[in-house]
Amino acid sequence: MPDFKAKKMSKKILIINGHPNKDSFNFGLVDAYKKGAIQSGATIDEITIGDLEFDPNLQYGYQKRVEHEPDLVKSWNKIQWADHLVWVHPVWWGGLPAITKGFIDRLFVPGLAYNYRENSVWWDKLLKGKTAHIITTLDQPGWYYRLAYGRPSVNQLKKSTLKFCGIEPVKVTYVGIIKSSTTLQREKWLKKVEGLGLRNK
Repeated sequence: MPDFKAKKMSKKILIINGHPNKDSFNFGLVDAYKKGAIQSGATIDEITIGDLEFDPNLQYGYQKRVEHEPDLVKSWNKIQWADHLVWVHPVWWGGLPAITKGFIDRLFVPGLAYNYRENSVWWDKLLKGKTAHIITTLDQPGWYYRLAYGRPSVNQLKKSTLKFCGIEPVKVTYVGIIKSSTTLQREKWLKKVEGLGLRNK
């Protein structure tokens, strides 16, 4: 009889860390998610964007293709391999850290992540079949970020990037307020994120 439980637990999860500072709380969140996911039986891989060697500047826009550096080639292979992408990043000035934005600019390009159709406003989504979860840290409550600012970083990553390329559903978890958080509060957040990993969310 097929082992459906074992099959379910073989999910391939890629954790993408978009914080450039190794001393940040984001690295603790990555470790917490990974701990839970490993306990679940999932297969885990990671990309720490700050460790990669690449030019984050899309120098020629879309007029001229620049060859990907080896670290970007490896990163794209990991993205293709994964069933589920977990993005962990802070919100800075309502957006993503520059290195994370550059990572997306260089990798999520026509021919890889999507293709425009000739003489059409529509496009082909080349990353269908994958899901994602955005875990983002804030120095304001998540509800305030949504109501006061319209959560621009989430709109950019979730709607304009991931769903644009066919990745869905995309869930979002807000972690904050970071700057005034206590040790106890951080421990609760870490436990919550570990639970997300355990459930492969």
